Amino acid sequence: MELRHIRYLLAVADHGNFTRAAESLHVSQPTLSQQVRQLERVLGVQLLDRSGRTVRLTEAGKAYAHHARLALRDLDAGEHAVQDVQDLSRGHLRVAMTPTLTAYLIGPLVHQFHAAHPGVTVTVVDTTQDRIEADLVADHIDLGFAFTGTHAAGIEHTALFTENLSLVVGSAHPLAGQPEPLPIRELARYPLALLSRDFATRTHIDRYFDRCDVAPSIRVEANSIGALVEFVRRGRLATILPDAITRDHPDLLPIALTPALPTRTIELLRRGSAYHSAAARAFTAIAQADARSN
Repeated sequence: MELRHIRYLLAVADHGNFTRAAESLHVSQPTLSQQVRQLERVLGVQLLDRSGRTVRLTEAGKAYAHHARLALRDLDAGEHAVQDVQDLSRGHLRVAMTPTLTAYLIGPLVHQFHAAHPGVTVTVVDTTQDRIEADLVADHIDLGFAFTGTHAAGIEHTALFTENLSLVVGSAHPLAGQPEPLPIRELARYPLALLSRDFATRTHIDRYFDRCDVAPSIRVEANSIGALVEFVRRGRLATILPDAITRDHPDLLPIALTPALPTRTIELLRRGSAYHSAAARAFTAIAQADARSN
């Protein structure tokens, strides 16, 4: 048995088809079929059900594939450890965060990291918190930034800082220059533009409205912080944003609400009990130092 036998089997299982699996592996279909049958002979069991239009794992194949994926993940982690360059003259770092944090957090951190370690390439992805945790467990990313809460098994989390949110309007909005906090029950008078419901920030806001027993007038939804900023700057829509984003836009004006919007804690997420590259450790140190300074 060789590693290629395992990779070939998993490719067929993932694609459900020998032809597509062979294309993804850049091998011929007969070669792929032969290698998988060799693995079945070595194990003495049928791993694939080839009788239908879609190739499926047998029960024995499912059990074997589960452990095979774990083994390959650990082998990949071992390769990362071997290739890691401790002096950070080269290397690669994979970071993911929720889209709201991408709007204000990642820029300063990447700037500091790149200035200190220009030879290390960085990949940044914005995605959902569930996806961040799943990708950490699968070793598809090195670090994640998300919100406090219940985390998946195997996730190590460290609190960084507290995030505050406010109602935000543009200079032409009727609330511009509002000196006193706005009672939440008056908010229904003003049309809102909010993030779409697949954002953790929107869930946080909706829970606040529910607790206050308020039905806001939501006229626009968007999956982009930049779009919300433009809507508010140019018209009479209001939105709710983290204060850190509002501070970066002088033409946006924060309006306090009463009762106040609840704060939330930003956390650094890592895969627990795992090897962490020198680049990941350096980026973690920068994020923690930045949190302390702010």
